Amino acid sequence: MLDISEIKTIEHDVLIVGAGGAGLSAAIEASSRGVSTGIVMKSMLGKAHTVMAEGGMAAALGNVDARDHWKIHFRDTMRGGKFLNVWRMAELHATIAPERVKLLEEWGAVFDRTKKGLINQRNFGGHRYPRLAHVGDRTGLEMIRTLQDHGIHQGIETYMECTALDLLTDENGAACGIVCMWRETGNFVIFRAKSIVFATGGGGRAWEVTSNSWEYTGDGYGMAYEAGADLMDLEFNQFHPTGMVWPLSVRGILVTESVRGEGGILLNNEGTRFMFNYVPDRFRAETADTKEEAARWLAGDPDARRPPELLTRDVVARAINEEVKAGRGSPHGGAFLNIATQRSAEDIKRKLPSMYHQFKVLAELDITKEPMEVGPTCHYFMGGIKVDADTTMSSVPGLFACGECAAGMHGANRLGGNSLSDLLVFGYLSGKNAAVYAQNMSSYAEVDPDQVTNIIRNTTSILNRESGANPYNLHAELESNMQANVGIIRTKSELESGIAQIEALKKEYETVKAKGASQFNPGWHEALALRNLLITSEAVARAALLREESRGAHTRADFPGEQKEWLQYNIVINKGNNGKMALKKVERFNPDPELVRIAESSIEDLEKEIVDERKGDV
Repeated sequence: MLDISEIKTIEHDVLIVGAGGAGLSAAIEASSRGVSTGIVMKSMLGKAHTVMAEGGMAAALGNVDARDHWKIHFRDTMRGGKFLNVWRMAELHATIAPERVKLLEEWGAVFDRTKKGLINQRNFGGHRYPRLAHVGDRTGLEMIRTLQDHGIHQGIETYMECTALDLLTDENGAACGIVCMWRETGNFVIFRAKSIVFATGGGGRAWEVTSNSWEYTGDGYGMAYEAGADLMDLEFNQFHPTGMVWPLSVRGILVTESVRGEGGILLNNEGTRFMFNYVPDRFRAETADTKEEAARWLAGDPDARRPPELLTRDVVARAINEEVKAGRGSPHGGAFLNIATQRSAEDIKRKLPSMYHQFKVLAELDITKEPMEVGPTCHYFMGGIKVDADTTMSSVPGLFACGECAAGMHGANRLGGNSLSDLLVFGYLSGKNAAVYAQNMSSYAEVDPDQVTNIIRNTTSILNRESGANPYNLHAELESNMQANVGIIRTKSELESGIAQIEALKKEYETVKAKGASQFNPGWHEALALRNLLITSEAVARAALLREESRGAHTRADFPGEQKEWLQYNIVINKGNNGKMALKKVERFNPDPELVRIAESSIEDLEKEIVDERKGDV
């Protein structure tokens, strides 16, 4: 009989799970409000996936082009998300991002500078103006360095190499704690909390070709789903157009959009700059569709239109995919990304030091002299845990979510650079509201011993079986299935096949076996993560089958084009009473008419309006 009194229990008013940009932002804000704050991470502090975000954080600072404004950033975000974004979240992001970036600077972030000493900003796909505040191509690393330094000195308790297993809920279904496991020893620990923030990132490790690191196993989605929370928009998982293609050992590793932001061009094996052939009609008015206009942009003309390489990621990824299918791909199944002919070697090494080093070391290629081979790689989840826009609380009371594990902000397709500012804005809002929620509670809820016992028994059964399926083999089969059947282009037959294979894998998972003891056991950790990957994969595949249209990052070959009817609905997923995954089409709220007006305004009208506003302020 398990005696939970022998398991160490730690109490915090607010507990954050995940120590990336969102989790650290939430922890800093909660701690600043005087509540006891802890942060649990399954890796080490400073090793979060956020460090792999390279290009910059989007905020309408107007440092490089004074015409920029939160309204234009909001408009770009809504159009990039194909208007499926939660309108209020996109508004909050656009309005709050500038002040959070400036605050990060106050905390010590060392940004690149303009000649006037302001934070420098670069062009990125889908953004009207140079908007990405950056530190070379190492922006995520600088963000994490700054946040963790500020947070630790503020007094946040950190728990490293500690894997969250499942939520604990009270008699009313509210989150009241979480059971975790120390990865080194295999010992269990119970955290009691008045509120919990999930900042656990995405689930890209379900795909064979992915830019995501080992941590990205859909843990937040899986734990929230098992606790009864709603998930939303899981069909929208983004394939970044430029991952490394060769050699195979590095296939999928991200090639930052900064390469294109600094002037890099995409070429097929015929030497043709093919993106000019893939500009959607609705974008032509705002995109450089001639070589002359592209040359003006490269020369730094602020009035030049954006080159086609900086179209939204869904458009560029599909274009590369089409070129490969047509036999015009690079030798290893991608396209050529050339910065060598567009920038001097000195500029490349100064502005893209990580990319220069990455290709030199991993691919034995000098990007100052040769083109890179790139292709689509699974990169980001627009969907996730369904949250309230203003509070970020999920449908489980006391459980908040922010960053990539939360749904709504990015709609059907995320703009590059919006992810890092998303972490700052919604991490801040999560920490703020989780602290307020905790302060309104007089005491900690009692932990249900039966819940703890069930969680621990489910966890240790993987070790205690005499025999069973190999977790590494199951993971490899899942990756292969998702790559083949739930990839960048989808069809009904492939999705149905993918779902059938996921169901078979779920059955096998019931007998999964990890050999060895509980002390640092990678096979056991792999098996535990696999449960969340299977939940995530099933949610993506079932939602993709239900949404019969092509919108943003979700492309159905059998349902080409956006369908007006589907714009009215989100697909919401939860665990049904029968234990099976339940999906439903949920009608969206009517947005604020003023936000609709801003998003639908022509860029010329909106820019004139902003000029008039500024004259009035003066």
